[in-house]
Amino acid sequence: MPGANPAQEASTSNNYSVMKDLAAMLFKVDSPRKAPVAGGLLIAEPFLRESYFSHGVITVIDYAPRDGATGVVMNTSSGYNLDDLLDGVKVTEKIPVFCGGPLEQDRLFFIHTLGDDILPGARRFCDNLYIGGDFGAMRDYLAAGYPTAGCVRFFIGYSCWGEGQLEEEINRATWVSLPQITDTTALLTGGGDTYWHKAVRRLGDSHRSWNLLPLDPQCN
Repeated sequence: MPGANPAQEASTSNNYSVMKDLAAMLFKVDSPRKAPVAGGLLIAEPFLRESYFSHGVITVIDYAPRDGATGVVMNTSSGYNLDDLLDGVKVTEKIPVFCGGPLEQDRLFFIHTLGDDILPGARRFCDNLYIGGDFGAMRDYLAAGYPTAGCVRFFIGYSCWGEGQLEEEINRATWVSLPQITDTTALLTGGGDTYWHKAVRRLGDSHRSWNLLPLDPQCN
């Protein structure tokens, strides 16, 4: 800022650092170190500040200890609706597209409960959840006015971890791993910071303090 006092700037920066460390100590919890599973969730710890993952909730699509993991961030808006990104998609409602992660952001992905009877080629990655399938059939589904909320979610990009990387991040408490979700309607509904807080409540009383922390700690 023009005319700013360097000493004041340094003091403000140092004060924020102290406040951040104090907040991290106050909101620190002993998170369980559970291994990820396909169809399970990864809930970001509240001080994770990476742009794609801040207050993020990830659905794990694939996981194998020797291969790594893939998944999509469920609650980070891309700022686009489906008809903004695709020509010739006839929809009767605005369908949000979420930012699934930093990789292949020029590709559209979708997870759903429709199965391969409705979307041929869809791959089941856990009970009642599928990824992909014939997009021509998806266009027909949308054009017919069938619902998407609670049964289909669209993403640009995805997230990926190499061998041992996700396990290391879970051991550092960057993520809390939850087992396979059974309420697929809730999984495919909502977004934003509210979605993260709802996921945190599934962790129980041990993580209650996390729900007291806003997305921007300076607002607390």
